[in-house]
Amino acid sequence: MTVITYVRGDATAPQGKGVKLIAHVCNDLGGWGKGFVLAVSRRWPEPEAAYRRWHRERAGNDFALGATQFVRVSPYIWVANMVGQRGMRRGSRGVPVRYEAIDTALASVADRAVELDASVHMPRIGCGLAGGTWSAVEPLIERRLLSRGIAVTVYDHD
Repeated sequence: MTVITYVRGDATAPQGKGVKLIAHVCNDLGGWGKGFVLAVSRRWPEPEAAYRRWHRERAGNDFALGATQFVRVSPYIWVANMVGQRGMRRGSRGVPVRYEAIDTALASVADRAVELDASVHMPRIGCGLAGGTWSAVEPLIERRLLSRGIAVTVYDHD
């Protein structure tokens, strides 16, 4: 089985050759303004615009926990907006991360990565503002991506 490659760096500047798919977690409220999404928006305007439109038009599309939106930002780079977070704040119901939703979204990412013959690049998804733990997310990546032979690189920002 393939293993996750861990590197120091910026996931919005993915390393390696070929098609790259950058996966990250979004919330289910249409909010885009803190965390990794800021780095995405600094590099490309399209993922934020697409996410906001997807949320705004949610009555007529698949926007929900576990859904994934794929946005092409260059000939060889795609961004996967994965809805894996309920709300944006910790509260009486705990942290915003929803592991089941991330798992479902990663299955879609795997299908698209195979279709595009792409490697997958990401920060430690679900573990920043969403409040998740890597020990819960890493097995999802192993099951959904690595088990299918998809190369995964996780970036720890300096």
